[in-house]
Amino acid sequence: MEKLILFLTLFFALSCSQRAGQNEANDKNNLPESQFSEFGIPALDFDIKEGRIESGHFFSNLMEDLGASNADIYSLTQESKGIFDLKKLRVGNNYRAFYTKDENSKLAYLIYKDSKTTTVVFGLHDSIFVKAYNKKGATRTRVGEATITESLYYDVERAGLSVKLAARLADIYAWSIDFFGLQKGDSFKVLYDEIQYEGDEPEIGEVYAAFFVHQGKVYDAYRYYDQRDTGSVQYFNAKGENLKKAFLKAPLSFTRVSSGFTYARKHPITRIVRPHTGVDYAAPKGTPVMSIGDGTVISKGWAGGGGNTIKIKHNATYTTGYMHLSAFAKGLKKGSHVHQGQVIGNVGSTGMSTGPHLDFRVWKNNTPINPLKMESPPAKEIGKSQMEAFRNQIKVVKFQTDSVMSVQYLDTLLLKLGKR
Repeated sequence: MEKLILFLTLFFALSCSQRAGQNEANDKNNLPESQFSEFGIPALDFDIKEGRIESGHFFSNLMEDLGASNADIYSLTQESKGIFDLKKLRVGNNYRAFYTKDENSKLAYLIYKDSKTTTVVFGLHDSIFVKAYNKKGATRTRVGEATITESLYYDVERAGLSVKLAARLADIYAWSIDFFGLQKGDSFKVLYDEIQYEGDEPEIGEVYAAFFVHQGKVYDAYRYYDQRDTGSVQYFNAKGENLKKAFLKAPLSFTRVSSGFTYARKHPITRIVRPHTGVDYAAPKGTPVMSIGDGTVISKGWAGGGGNTIKIKHNATYTTGYMHLSAFAKGLKKGSHVHQGQVIGNVGSTGMSTGPHLDFRVWKNNTPINPLKMESPPAKEIGKSQMEAFRNQIKVVKFQTDSVMSVQYLDTLLLKLGKR
């Protein structure tokens, strides 16, 4: 059995090396064009104007603003069919307009960056055309791990990992782990794909599994496609329990608890000892505040010492409150239905407050409870008919994790020996 495991490990390591070599070969076949040329356009022959898509920009009025004729705009609209949906111009995305270097200075090309991987080129110079270029990335499966000394973000960076991985972990464990309560010595290991696009920071692809040790307890998470819910990919522990819960653990990300739930706190302004039946999260002004669950806004407005406040009724049992906000989300009003994770406002210091923070409160059957100790029922679990397939997937993921770690260890050893 040991020989079989060793063979499979070496086979997997060899496969990873071959895939890396293939990716390198693919990269060489897809090298970017000369710095003097962009997508076949001789950049030095044109004047270039950079800009970004503004609110209210449609393709037609954007092109009109850039100097294109109505005839050319119509032709480009026809040429784009089946290549790029012109209705999907995204506010904030960048573009580069190329103009001829002559007295007339006519618009010759428009390069629009739709995403990190997709760029669309509109040609008006020698001929009318629309082309979409999809940039290929080199993907590698790797294991990231770190031990907490200060915070998730800090220690992820200290371990040489992308902070984007920290955000993904926070999403996966949003219902299970209170990231404001991480302790020194907590740790994690995660199996994921890293996608490297030339000239860009690596992107985080699929996260296959994660193992987070918090306060001595291991929280395992396995990515699984739930066949009962078409298109739904969720995370479950080894028991088949869904990590997603009815409520998020916290209404905002990566801050600190500055004051806890107590019935005897000296108020920082009045200096009077009185109950503080909520949790204060210290955070910079403007930090987005999210509803911890689906529900209906039952009040929104000024609440005296609480400043700008929103209260949300989630069901017959639970209600939550968000106080001292600097602003409310646009369009939010009494009676609005909100979804879990929806931004409802921003951290502020309105009302009786000594600095920007969120005073977060939870009521169960109209009685205040400690938000940090609130239990939340899980979403639906994996069905009995899928458990065997799920358990087999867990075995594969665990083997893959060990194999990737072996490859990474070998690479590190070779680097130390100067072999790579």
